[in-house]
Amino acid sequence: MRLLLIGDIVGKPGRQIVARALPGLRIQQQLDLVVANAENAAGGSGLTPPIYHELIASGIDCVTMGDHIYRRREIFSVLESELRIVRPANYPAEAPGRRWTVVPAATEEPVVIFSLLGRIFMPPVDCPFQAAERVLAEIPADTRFVVSDLHAEATSDKQLMGRFLDGRVTAVLGTHTHVPTADEQILPGGTAYHTDVGMTGPHESILGRRIDRVLETVRTFRPTHFEVAKGDVRLHGTIVDADPRTGRAKAIRRISIDQAAADRLATLTQKAESAASGCPTANYSEGSPDPAGPR
Repeated sequence: MRLLLIGDIVGKPGRQIVARALPGLRIQQQLDLVVANAENAAGGSGLTPPIYHELIASGIDCVTMGDHIYRRREIFSVLESELRIVRPANYPAEAPGRRWTVVPAATEEPVVIFSLLGRIFMPPVDCPFQAAERVLAEIPADTRFVVSDLHAEATSDKQLMGRFLDGRVTAVLGTHTHVPTADEQILPGGTAYHTDVGMTGPHESILGRRIDRVLETVRTFRPTHFEVAKGDVRLHGTIVDADPRTGRAKAIRRISIDQAAADRLATLTQKAESAASGCPTANYSEGSPDPAGPR
């Protein structure tokens, strides 16, 4: 079983590189399931129904959210009706949305997805450790694959949850800071852990926003609109290989795909589609670099 979690998708640039790269990436890396954090996908904050459906159409199997989940009220209907999106499990019971969901992988194996919010430097929410216990108590006992998106600010918050869930879930993968960390690892109990997957969006920016706008506000205290930036768009994600018998992680690695790599992946998709339809296609160099590294 091979799983990919895509880091926080920021605005239109983030959505565009996902649509460009993901179909080819699924082919190239033989991905069985793709999860993405999309709480910043609509103009840099929140999510709308059309954008949710756009992301699902691009090849994402399940969408996770974070503290900006309710920034746009129109998403409430999606949260209540769709099975491929979850809210943080430590929000109040009355909050719109599902605390966890089950999504079939390409192998037809069921995968449980849930997300949690940290509590350090974050809005006040229920205890994420107790919420995780509730989720694990509710899911089917024979579930082998369980993935948690831990949306938190503090490194210590995330590391504690990784250790708390070690041996009980397949992966604990962090989001929220938009900056990828270099600590991806398999914990002693067999859980894949990564403090932060990073951001999918414009990296010539301050966490996805225009540098000049952020600087103006910080230097002058004059409020400005933190518009989504445009330059150096990259897709960041973490791939986890899990044992199909036990659900425990066997390998974990980071990926970073820039626009050139996304274009090569799009060509790979076109080649595969042409082969499936029996139509000839333009020559494609098999020697193109693999943006996600060797299998």
